[in-house]
Amino acid sequence: MTMLLTLILLTVMVLGGLALARMSEIGTLANGNAAYREAAMQASEVGINTAYQAVRAVTNEEINAGSWYWALTQAQDANGLPNVTWSSAPEVVVGNYSVRYVVERACQGALPVTDSLRQCLNKTISVGSTARPDAERLDPPAAKQFRITVRVTGPKDTQTWVQSLVTRG
Repeated sequence: MTMLLTLILLTVMVLGGLALARMSEIGTLANGNAAYREAAMQASEVGINTAYQAVRAVTNEEINAGSWYWALTQAQDANGLPNVTWSSAPEVVVGNYSVRYVVERACQGALPVTDSLRQCLNKTISVGSTARPDAERLDPPAAKQFRITVRVTGPKDTQTWVQSLVTRG
């Protein structure tokens, strides 16, 4: 009887130990996934900054440039991501992460854009007021908006997508 009771208790203890080992393994995997996600977000910042510098260097906004810049907003999939060929987008390698980016000018319609205030998303910059009551009020200048989409491919082929709206004034 004592031997049977000992075997039952030993079985319960082994099962408890296996359950505890499995729970600690799940916790380790969850922490690893969180670390991968955080590293991917940091790598996406490099992609956004690189894309913004490239946008600042664009001289003619009406012409598509290679496989990374479009003068009009592209068609989107169900997740709001542009339908582009990501394998041909410019790549920046950050550690173990591959960062690719595309830029779209926030404009609708057809090229050339004839009325950018109606066809494009613009950010209006406020103009200071004058002390003269009879002075004519100036229209505020409009800065152009661009949508940057970054795809980060990390270890284990995980993908993180980040979009940012930037202003070029």
